[in-house]
Amino acid sequence: MAPASVKVFGSPTSAEVARVLMCLFEKDVEFQLVRVDAYRGPNRMPQYLKLQPRGEALTFEDDNLTLSESRGILRHIAHKYAKQGNPDLIGTGALERASIEQWLQTEAQSFDVPSAEMVYSLAFLPPNMPKQNDNGNGNGNGRDAQVVNASSKRVAAGEPEGNPAASGNGNKQQKEEEMLKLFEKSKKDLEKLLDIYEQRLEEAAYLAGDKFTIADLSHLPNADRLASDPRSRRMFEARKNVSRWWNDISKRESWEYVKSLQRPPSAADAQASNGQQHAASAGEQRGNNHQDQQGQQHYRNEQVENYSN
Repeated sequence: MAPASVKVFGSPTSAEVARVLMCLFEKDVEFQLVRVDAYRGPNRMPQYLKLQPRGEALTFEDDNLTLSESRGILRHIAHKYAKQGNPDLIGTGALERASIEQWLQTEAQSFDVPSAEMVYSLAFLPPNMPKQNDNGNGNGNGRDAQVVNASSKRVAAGEPEGNPAASGNGNKQQKEEEMLKLFEKSKKDLEKLLDIYEQRLEEAAYLAGDKFTIADLSHLPNADRLASDPRSRRMFEARKNVSRWWNDISKRESWEYVKSLQRPPSAADAQASNGQQHAASAGEQRGNNHQDQQGQQHYRNEQVENYSN
């Protein structure tokens, strides 16, 4: 089988990479995924370093074209492969495409930063954060009380300020407080935007109209992290139209398959990567819609995986 002309370098756990992978699956584009951990400099693959000397999270190749910005890659895929797979991702008429571009820009400029900051801050915050109330807002008073009580207990116990254990706890506490402030600020910004989405989705099934497009697709990586976390999912659940929209787009077969690629490899996969090349039907993994002639083959050989129809 001839090698795929489309190559994606990066990790499926990256929001940028996940966005592109979903678009490729939606468009039924044959491609090769080269898993690269961009954050481990010494272990980055030499051919990847030639493409991205600074080790960005994503590199996309299509014949002689090389791109690294995920939304630009979505546009490229949707335009170049317009006649295959999902035909609605980029729209057809000028007005439809203008609406898609407007909401794609909204995601990039207003949704991406606060959502990414929330995802980042949640990684440092305890799982028992104060619960959000019915409108999706959290109450920080409980958290402040916990901090004060913990400090009082250390003083009452006579812990010296120079105690290494106390110093370590203090650093952790300071980091958590910083992350809590970032979380609350980002959540406030994101909730304002979701209120706008709520109004828009009262009028249409999807952001750009009545069809799923790259404007909706681009939200999935960060939104999935937030909607999956009990500390932040209420933002989506508390808004009827946003909740309906999210339940729809997050259950798409292509996104479910991307999420399966984000999971740690099984022991069988690890053995197969040590010199063995094995194939499994991705058509079965992705559902009945891609069985028979459209069954997709998944080949894993160390860090390289090929996806074809």
